[in-house]
Amino acid sequence: MFLIFDPLYWVLAILGYMVMFALASLVAPKVAGRVAGKFSLYTSMALLLILIIGMSAGIIYLILVVAEMTVDFYALIAFLLAINILIYLLSPYIINMSYGAKKSEELQRLVNEASATLGVKPPKAMVVQSPPNAFAYGNFLTGKFVAVSDTLLNMLSRDELMAVIGHEIGHHKHRDNLFMLLLGLLPSLIFYLGYMLIRSSSDERRGAQLAIVGIAAVVISFVIQILVLAFSRLREYFADTAGVFVAGKDAMQRSLAKIHYFYSRYPSVRAEIAESKFRTLFIYALVNAVAEPLTRMDIERLKKEKVSPIQEFLSTHPPIPKRLAFIDSLRF
Repeated sequence: MFLIFDPLYWVLAILGYMVMFALASLVAPKVAGRVAGKFSLYTSMALLLILIIGMSAGIIYLILVVAEMTVDFYALIAFLLAINILIYLLSPYIINMSYGAKKSEELQRLVNEASATLGVKPPKAMVVQSPPNAFAYGNFLTGKFVAVSDTLLNMLSRDELMAVIGHEIGHHKHRDNLFMLLLGLLPSLIFYLGYMLIRSSSDERRGAQLAIVGIAAVVISFVIQILVLAFSRLREYFADTAGVFVAGKDAMQRSLAKIHYFYSRYPSVRAEIAESKFRTLFIYALVNAVAEPLTRMDIERLKKEKVSPIQEFLSTHPPIPKRLAFIDSLRF
């Protein structure tokens, strides 16, 4: 029977999302507030990665010890890997078709210039039809791509565009797509292992033990998902450093502020993106800050805008105000 028709699956999913929203609204902001500024970007990424892998390894080991032969662990890993690798391999073709991607010689020249500055092989430059957006995608079969929307090309100046392109090439340089694909497997794996433990608990003498560990695994899977989202936001800051290296702080800040201004002014477009299957690709963070960054004073005011903790901690991208402030702190 498909999981979508299983009441147990939905109960566990709802329980997990309740935990995730509680963490995002209550616990995560307090923890982030206490540790903010105490670690460098690189140290923060390293510590968070250790925490994600450590928690995942610990709960998986506990499941294997408790489950014995109850859960076909390797079959589940193979299944999740196969599904995600298939999506990884097919996604560039789907993205190109969905967005009507076309090659652009003019954009390619800018990508080549930014790639030379960063010391990497230039990806293929594509123009896509969408609201203001830019993203990096591709794999070893299709090659690497940097896509910029037609609307964004018309909205940004040359140096602002170079900053955005540098950001996206930074994702390729840091291998973020593959990194996040592998990390994203961990919460899914733990959730389904927990689900299988609970499902099999009624047929085992150790039913109560299996059920308790299964429920704990489901809860922890959503905790790890919060951590994976936090790691994704750190990778966005990391990519911003590449954009700054290519075009400078001012150009990077102005490009982000212009994108923010557009989506604040046109909430219907923002809502459309929020419902998109490809929303994780968008450079814009969907937050409720409203500003009109037309001058340096406006950008300074935007840095101080408050953002919703829930939206921030459930997003793959940091809110624009925090990205602007982070760029100020960069030293090369």
